[in-house]
Amino acid sequence: MKNQSLKNSSRRQFIQQSSALTGALVIGMHLPLTSHAASGDAGKPALANAWVQITPNNQITLICARSEMGQDVYTSLPALLAEELNLPLSMVRVEIAGVAPVYINAMLGGQITGGSTSVREAFDKLRTAGAATRMVLVQAAAQRWNVAATDCKAMNGKVTHSSGKSATYGELAADAAKLTLPEKPALKSPVNFMVIGKETMRRLDTPSKVAGKAVYGIDVKIPGMAIASLAQCPVIGGTPTAFDASAAMKVSGVIKVVQISDGVAVLAKDFYAARKGRDALKITWNEGANANLSTALVRKSLEASLSKKGAVIKTAGDPNAAVANGKPLSAQYFLPYLAHSTMEPVNCSADVSNGKCRIIGPIQFQQGGQAVAAAAAGVKPEDVTIETTFLGGGFGRKLELDFIRQAAEISKAAGMPVKMLWTKEDDITHDFYRPMSIHKVDGVLGADGQLASLKAKMVSQSVTARAFPGFVKDGFDPFMVEGSNNLTYDIPNLEMTNVIEGTGIRVGYWRSVSNALNAFAVESFIDEAAKAAGKDPVAYRMAALNKHPRAKAVLEMAVKKSGYVAGSKRFGVAQMECYDTYSACILELDSATKDTKVKKITFVSDCGITVHPDQARAQLTGGVIYGLSAALSNEITIENGRVQQNNFNNYPSLRQNQVPVIEVHLVPSQEKPGGLGEVGVPLVAPALVNAIAAATGKRIRELPVKA
Repeated sequence: MKNQSLKNSSRRQFIQQSSALTGALVIGMHLPLTSHAASGDAGKPALANAWVQITPNNQITLICARSEMGQDVYTSLPALLAEELNLPLSMVRVEIAGVAPVYINAMLGGQITGGSTSVREAFDKLRTAGAATRMVLVQAAAQRWNVAATDCKAMNGKVTHSSGKSATYGELAADAAKLTLPEKPALKSPVNFMVIGKETMRRLDTPSKVAGKAVYGIDVKIPGMAIASLAQCPVIGGTPTAFDASAAMKVSGVIKVVQISDGVAVLAKDFYAARKGRDALKITWNEGANANLSTALVRKSLEASLSKKGAVIKTAGDPNAAVANGKPLSAQYFLPYLAHSTMEPVNCSADVSNGKCRIIGPIQFQQGGQAVAAAAAGVKPEDVTIETTFLGGGFGRKLELDFIRQAAEISKAAGMPVKMLWTKEDDITHDFYRPMSIHKVDGVLGADGQLASLKAKMVSQSVTARAFPGFVKDGFDPFMVEGSNNLTYDIPNLEMTNVIEGTGIRVGYWRSVSNALNAFAVESFIDEAAKAAGKDPVAYRMAALNKHPRAKAVLEMAVKKSGYVAGSKRFGVAQMECYDTYSACILELDSATKDTKVKKITFVSDCGITVHPDQARAQLTGGVIYGLSAALSNEITIENGRVQQNNFNNYPSLRQNQVPVIEVHLVPSQEKPGGLGEVGVPLVAPALVNAIAAATGKRIRELPVKA
């Protein structure tokens, strides 16, 4: 998604300066001019812009425009600012931003945390904000002391002069706020980085989490609020037609029962009473259009759509041309619905009163949340405040807005502030699922055994057609093409196609989106092609990666670090570019028998400049575990419109004793940063089935493996 007003903004529009209010400095796209200056108050900002506030007592705060859900924006984004302000990271505190146009993610077109974009989108923006702020602080000091700015140095929160004079950033902030910002401040060369990329960097949110002070959505408290437990139709999309609350109202602690558009909420003094009251409700449901839906019917409709032409998303040469002495190869791959299954179930707090609406919770899409809350509460969007807490896992689930609407509707109907808490069962049975997909791949091997021609077609639902329909044109969904239009292999004749097929099941963006779907098909097929050609799967890939040296380099490192042995029956390999990061995965089994288990996974990434190396490795490790859980045992099935899985017992995550040895290695790079939060997920499944095929001769083309 792209926002044209942002795309066409000039650098001058990005960096704006206002002297309308004494002591206030404003940097940022379309930022409303508001003053944070407070004469004589050491605790209030004397210099404030879209990204940084500096108080007279030298408290320096980053306004963080992305949601923290474990992926490290609470530390990595402050590091960008600290680098150009010449500050140790420990001097920066963090405040999560509210809703404003300046905080729109230019890569996604909204105030959204997703798509592994946070660092990529902020890398130049926050460094520019830091460098511009540093330069006016130095200029303010030079004017105060009547010296040349070139003789002044900003470091560790103070500006010093060669004569020995010094002043803290806070002492200079009010004067700096009156100066004109440099339009194109010089940014540091990576060789001069003091914060970015350092192994000594520690997460800023760890102390609050260890001390139990970090506030997640589930921790929110509003004076006078009730806890709400919402009964929803067992068929997603169903609505209540009648209910009897008499038994619920007899439960001790229950305050009231209210109906909203898609459910009936029981409000109580605590969750135990609310849940008990909810269980006592008698509700008549209109189950709607999905009452007879099943995964078998959905799969049948997807298979039927393989005959459709679809949208051609990538071509090269003539994929229909005859290949002399060519060897044809064909395969079909299937992936099931998957739930996000975050550790913290869906929740949201709302207070609708006096023509205003306050929303507090774990939110990935603040702009959308403001709009949907306004509609639900019957107020203007500008009368809705959004306060984002820490997220106990997001994975794309909290991009959705259903829980925000529900909380606002409950608060309005009840006439009191509420905290709505879903159960884990609610969370899994009422998710926006990763789409089911079917892939048909056809190839022709040339005389040298390499793929001379490849045609791949994916049939699936479109998340974007539901969530952002304006971005789907002529059957082209920009998020369905991930993992296919960025193919790294040099195949002379190529055609990759997508077919959008609606099924009635609501689908959402799931960690790595379509990269996981397409990588499974592509990397499985490449392995099958290598087998058909009688070649080692690593060597086969290397021969087709000459136009992508970064892809080749990560695969070479993966081979070295994993101890890969050509011809061994214990290894599986996969590689791809994903969110501007090049990665390779080599999975090793403990034996070449049918009872084999995963012994070790070696994951190598070239993600460009790595802002926080330790956290980069942690994110890739987490992605690998998430991907392996899905590949081995996760699927969502539906019968009579009802999701059959409802908790970790039948939708499991790997337990600690089930996790193999995982080694993550980062390739040193000076390229622009790539994404990381989702990158570890897509390659695990194809590497797993490729290893199983090598070990047992059995080719698995459907997930989960259910090993």
